[in-house]
Amino acid sequence: MAVRCRFENSSDIGVFASLTNSYCLSSVSVGSTNFYSTFEAELADVIPVIQTSIGGTRIIGRLVAGNRHGLLVPSTTTDQELQHLRNCLPESVALQRIEERLSALGNIIACNDYVALVHPDIDRETEEIIADVLKVEVFRQTIADNVLVGSYCRISNQGALVHPKTSIQDQDELSSLLQVPLVAGTVNRGSDVIGAGMIVNGQFSLFLRARFSLFRCNRNRGSDSSERTDWSAFTGLETTATEISVLEAAFKLGGQDTSKIAGMRDTLVEGFA
Repeated sequence: MAVRCRFENSSDIGVFASLTNSYCLSSVSVGSTNFYSTFEAELADVIPVIQTSIGGTRIIGRLVAGNRHGLLVPSTTTDQELQHLRNCLPESVALQRIEERLSALGNIIACNDYVALVHPDIDRETEEIIADVLKVEVFRQTIADNVLVGSYCRISNQGALVHPKTSIQDQDELSSLLQVPLVAGTVNRGSDVIGAGMIVNGQFSLFLRARFSLFRCNRNRGSDSSERTDWSAFTGLETTATEISVLEAAFKLGGQDTSKIAGMRDTLVEGFA
């Protein structure tokens, strides 16, 4: 199943939300609860859906990084926001505020539950915190020569989607590091900023048409999802049917056959040529 969505007038939903196998974070929008309510309807039975801001801003997807083990937030996160997150996250999820000069953590970290790719120039202390809190192996990497690895790829436990200009050699290297299948592609009708255009934790795909609003969290902390596999994804409303087919295959969503990726990607490239 594939349903596209946008946050208010933006299809860059990865800027305004973050999704893992243990929790979902959504941004705050004044005047409508539709988007939050749709997240809650789809996910709240298995993971908590938490509405929040980070440092008083709505671009939470670019500022935080996390997986089922933990959540990393920048130093600009207020004490009130930190306490709100502590109250809403499952008890098994570690929460850590990081003093890192590259404070847009969502731009500089891309991870699943086992591996993290990070900006080559992050502080050594930050690298150690990432490994400890998220319980991952950490690799300093670039994606198609871009240092903002969190912006130009999206990773789940099932697969990965990366910048369309990532070379075959680099794809093979990244796939070896991540230990998951990997494909180059786009979202939002040709956008190469994969991390900004989608969020994922696997199995089936939902691209939801709705909006965020009030600052509140789902008080049902959700069941322990540590033994669950990935089950959902969200992408921008402008994402084409071909792009959806590619990402569904890349992340093994909805029973898609990964062997069909090459043909779908060729169609995608021809469509934007």
